[in-house]
Amino acid sequence: MTAGPSRGRRYVMLLVFLCGFSVIVFRLVTLQVLQAAELTAKADRQHQKTVSFEGARGTVSDRHGKVLAMNVEVPSVFGVPTSLESPATVARHLSPVLHIRTGELEKKLRQDKSFVWLARKLEPEQGRRLEQMSLDGIGVVMEGRRFYPKGPLLAHVLGFSGMDGQGLEGLERRYDSQLHGEKRVTVLQRDALGRTVFPKGVTEQVPTPGHALTLTIDEVIQYIAEKELEEAVFHARAKSGTIIVMEPQTGAILAMAVSPRFDPNVVAKLTPDRWRNRALTDTYEPGSTMKVVVAAAALEEKVMTPGTMVFGENGHMVIANTTIHDHEKLGWITFSEVIQKSSNIGAAKTGMALGEQRLYRYLQGFGFGQRTEIDLPGEVSGLLKAPKDWGRRSVASISMGQEVGVTALQMVSALSTLANGGVMMRPYVVSEIRDAKGHVLKEVLPQVKRRVVSPDTAWMMTTMMEGVVTNGTGAKAAIPGFRVAGKTGTAQKIDPRTGAYSSTQFVGSFVGYVPAESPRLAMIVVIDEPQGEAWGGTVAAPVFRRVGEQVLNYLGVSREDTVKIALAAREN
Repeated sequence: MTAGPSRGRRYVMLLVFLCGFSVIVFRLVTLQVLQAAELTAKADRQHQKTVSFEGARGTVSDRHGKVLAMNVEVPSVFGVPTSLESPATVARHLSPVLHIRTGELEKKLRQDKSFVWLARKLEPEQGRRLEQMSLDGIGVVMEGRRFYPKGPLLAHVLGFSGMDGQGLEGLERRYDSQLHGEKRVTVLQRDALGRTVFPKGVTEQVPTPGHALTLTIDEVIQYIAEKELEEAVFHARAKSGTIIVMEPQTGAILAMAVSPRFDPNVVAKLTPDRWRNRALTDTYEPGSTMKVVVAAAALEEKVMTPGTMVFGENGHMVIANTTIHDHEKLGWITFSEVIQKSSNIGAAKTGMALGEQRLYRYLQGFGFGQRTEIDLPGEVSGLLKAPKDWGRRSVASISMGQEVGVTALQMVSALSTLANGGVMMRPYVVSEIRDAKGHVLKEVLPQVKRRVVSPDTAWMMTTMMEGVVTNGTGAKAAIPGFRVAGKTGTAQKIDPRTGAYSSTQFVGSFVGYVPAESPRLAMIVVIDEPQGEAWGGTVAAPVFRRVGEQVLNYLGVSREDTVKIALAAREN
């Protein structure tokens, strides 16, 4: 009678045991199989933090290897909010070192996160002070910061990069994909107390640096150009200025100076107006410098010769119910004297002799109304309307350098075409790209764009432009011991308030090349809104002379060398 109940209890206990075991098995299957991926990810989030680091940005050097942009290792500080006992206390300690308000730091440190950047790319002294403080939950790691050892030198060409290493302006932006280093992800571990630590050996796991750029720029020539431009803009009380020095035979840019300057190491408080490269982005009416292009077209089309006589109308000529003036009353003069004396009436008659279609075709041939394709960002195409949009006076106006907008780079490229015997080259600033080990990945060779005029036309224009310097409006551009070919330009600016030409705002310029018989340099000087005397021959031509004289001396070009070259060329 007693065996029955005992057996029943055993069955009940067995059933309970089997149910419990089934529940455990079910739970294990759920955790280890069904929810395995989700729980693993959750554990990783609790114990790991991934942070990406990038290899050092590639260096930028001038043509002689002088470093213009480089990376330096500087400290960055991070916090682990989840491991802090008193965020307020830590924030008070950090504030005077980081120069960040206590409240702002405390807000970051109270976040429910295992990793947060507090300040990045600090000064080395700040990093040393942080390490000495040895605050729990606060760590310091070294990061690369872009540094420009020459300060403002070449700043408008180099541009600058942002906090995360991306190129934002200039060459830094244009060649960002080549300059930036390899990205590598590092997993930060949390210890038993929830503190974030860097894995052992992480400092040795350095990502591959970016590629290095070698420029066509010569640091010395750039320094000369910037120094002389700054002085010229200051003395003329001008708004801004630009100088470009170019090799006519290759298109290589030796210097590109813009004033006012800026320091790419300190750009946080600057506006885009300060760092834009005016040599590429700003258009202006070229004034009389355009007469050289129109004259070259007329010679090429044989509607003029250097000796062709042109009547100057005694300084006044009516076209389309408007009057064109010359600054002196000229009678009969040669075509060469039209350029030498910078006659507006002579230029207008030259344009009319060419006609709309031929004038437009040569303006395009010399590169106006289109980008030069230089390897820098921000270049504009300028303004050149099609003949169908021209008015009754447009041919005359364009021939004098009005109704057309050009950049300084376009104008110096056009003059370089004449210096190069009528062949236009593509301007460029990067000559070579190398990898981190110094292997050449790309070598940039001079690129011919097109032939614009014949060598004979180019030589005749050279002779005519020499007359501008020896006995014309460009006398102050003369460099003792050298033959200089060039042209002055003085253009009225449009007053945005009235839409008419201003009587007080001008652009003075000079563009030319030297030595005229075998050009080593083509150069343009543009002074925007000089106060007082604004003639290109007064404010820009002397700057051309000072820069040209110093650069020729630096390059070792002597008067005797140019004479020998010229004689050899004539004998051949």
